[in-house]
Amino acid sequence: MRIGSHDTDDVVVVVAEIGNNHEGDVGVALELTERAAEAGAHAVKLQAIDPERLVQPSQADRIAQLERFRLQPDEFAAVAERARSRDLAFMCTPFDLEAVRWLEPLVDAYKIASGDNDVAPLIECCAATGKPVVISTGMGGLEAARASQTAVATHGAPFAALHCVSSYPTPPEAAHLATIPALRAELDCTVGYSDHTLGMEACVVAVALGARILEKHVTLAHDFSDFRDHQLAADPVEFRVLCEQVAAAELLIGEPARGVLAEEEAVAAAARRSICAARNLNAGEVIGPDDLTWLRPGGGLRPGQEEQLVGRVLKRAIAYGEPLGPADVA
Repeated sequence: MRIGSHDTDDVVVVVAEIGNNHEGDVGVALELTERAAEAGAHAVKLQAIDPERLVQPSQADRIAQLERFRLQPDEFAAVAERARSRDLAFMCTPFDLEAVRWLEPLVDAYKIASGDNDVAPLIECCAATGKPVVISTGMGGLEAARASQTAVATHGAPFAALHCVSSYPTPPEAAHLATIPALRAELDCTVGYSDHTLGMEACVVAVALGARILEKHVTLAHDFSDFRDHQLAADPVEFRVLCEQVAAAELLIGEPARGVLAEEEAVAAAARRSICAARNLNAGEVIGPDDLTWLRPGGGLRPGQEEQLVGRVLKRAIAYGEPLGPADVA
């Protein structure tokens, strides 16, 4: 899946989830974008919330908080522009159909929050744009992911599923990262991980298990305010460490190795064995299995090629420990 200029086939795409940690201040959102770029992220993400299209009118306090954290469309555009100037993809989570429409010229991909992975009209509206749709699977698991994939496939849009546990913060024993390869096997799509644990370890393990998209909340400081998301986010220094550890994990994982690697060739010459005489042998003797042994270094017949010698007649005398080859037998 391509997200902006980054392809998940080539790199694990690390998404810095700004979310609402800007608390309604576009200047903070822009600064977080800069810090994410400096840390090595590949994308930043915001959430587009119109409180009246998300929360029932009876939830006055919740509406008031969301309104206080709200950014306007032109401010989203400013963050998107800043992101692209730093080679960051721009993603956003829309919470209503109208947001999908005005975000379309701004985003490289849509993200569906766990709480909305059963809202088919929202998912289909995103997919209808043809842009990648990334779904968090929290509170729904494989069943929700499969239904979302079907809805997105109807419109031919790229699809990815992120394993997610909707617990803030998620305790280690509840992370269930083994879900990541299970999702890949079941859905045959790009998979990833949306992390709500404290620390970086879960993200690195997720990469080892096949995650190609990682989403982690980012903050300027854990004590920025008493808003919960700052505490479970990574600050700029931590986010840099995360990106470095993910890159190191990618390097270590590499591609499936086949045959002798170039880095092994010098060692292989010394560590492998050749078929040698197990005793002093005379010309004219018929070689039996007990006449052979296997000694370093390699370079002669390899273990497993004894059939080229056993039952054959020696043309010349062979001293103990000397390699034998097809040229030595008749």
